[in-house]
Amino acid sequence: MLKQNMLKRKLVAFFIPLLIATNVCAQSKIEDVKSITLNNGMTILVLEDHSIPNANMYLFWKVGSRNEYPGITGLSHFFEHMMFNGAKKFGPKQFDRVMEAKGGANNAYTTENVTVYTDWFPSNALESIFELEADRIENLAIDKKMVDSERGVVSSERSTGLENSNFSVLLQEVKGSAFRAHPYGWPVVGHQSDIDNWSMDDLKNYHRSYYAPNNAFVVIAGDVTVAQVKKLAKKYFEPIAAQDPPRKVHTVEPEQKGERRVYVQKESASSANILMAFHVPATKADDHYPLAMLSSILGDGKSSRLYRALIDQQQIATQVFTYLPDSFDPNLIYIYATATKNTPVKQLETAIIAEINKIMLQGITARELAKVKNGAQVDFYRQLARINGKANALGTYELFYGDYKQMFAAPNKLAQVNKADVQRVAKTYLHKSNRTVGILTAQKDSKEGDL
Repeated sequence: MLKQNMLKRKLVAFFIPLLIATNVCAQSKIEDVKSITLNNGMTILVLEDHSIPNANMYLFWKVGSRNEYPGITGLSHFFEHMMFNGAKKFGPKQFDRVMEAKGGANNAYTTENVTVYTDWFPSNALESIFELEADRIENLAIDKKMVDSERGVVSSERSTGLENSNFSVLLQEVKGSAFRAHPYGWPVVGHQSDIDNWSMDDLKNYHRSYYAPNNAFVVIAGDVTVAQVKKLAKKYFEPIAAQDPPRKVHTVEPEQKGERRVYVQKESASSANILMAFHVPATKADDHYPLAMLSSILGDGKSSRLYRALIDQQQIATQVFTYLPDSFDPNLIYIYATATKNTPVKQLETAIIAEINKIMLQGITARELAKVKNGAQVDFYRQLARINGKANALGTYELFYGDYKQMFAAPNKLAQVNKADVQRVAKTYLHKSNRTVGILTAQKDSKEGDL
């Protein structure tokens, strides 16, 4: 299963006439999406698409690491594991086995904001999928033996990730420094001391609160009918009792008023690594689209500014990318680079800042903007050409952009971004006092304190 948030927003640049893409999108219109609200508060979107005899069910649970607090960090990610380990009707490992026997498959992922379960299956297996999901929502087995087993799996996953990924090590340190108050400051996988000490009451209360039907947003797309989905939803999902709404995340990160720096020593590192992070607004803010364009221009692909400057021209980096996550609350935009062997990290940092400053002072070219717009549009429409992409997009726009209908407005919003918008957000957010810098090297500390 996919356990971590995606490390990169991909705005693939292909110069394909938008007319072709528009025809693909035209297969689904805003009026084709139907909404069902059950008596227990669960909302289900249905999009009929009878092009192939398949369907999917995407369950977006509004729970991620932002809903945790010190002492229970990592629980959201832990339940991504537990939800496959048996319930009342379908015992341990039966969820996967029954689904595979029906010709289906599944996946899941946890982020700072959401936990998402994805089911893909032949449309004639729809009732079985409802039955499987209802069982683990209402009757998940939180058994001590299974909990202890999965606790070990998560601990191993955490340590392996930090051992094998310089990015993960730096990300943990940079987030912890950039956020002093907001729960985005800890890793999605959680702190090891919390993983070791979750109580059974912690687990039961968390599942009851966050896996309540009134905390879910479900999207079903494919070879189904609205009437069919409504009937099955009332049979399997509606009897599950609603719960009191979970506590709201009300913490607002204070404004950062000066650069912060963290240093990490990792003896296995073959060269220096740098991660810069800048505070930016939540996804639903108006500046999100210009920021996405800026992120792509800076670090998406071989034609990006940072790739050309650091790798092609100066040959001081072997890897560089940018990352702008979808987010409920104000979060960070990241710039990551790996230095070539023997390249001083200060040289790499200076080169990155120089490229940022060029955009601040000189702006971007019309060609650059056209390229990333075209890439974003094509990537968007390519996603909507598949039923899985449609379901994922509808849920994403509902939760992160405020309304699934925003999905249909996205092409126009992308088109409206201009060069001045991109230069403005660079000036607004990528300045020094808003920056947290993480440096990872293999340099060993002396045994004496530095003077």
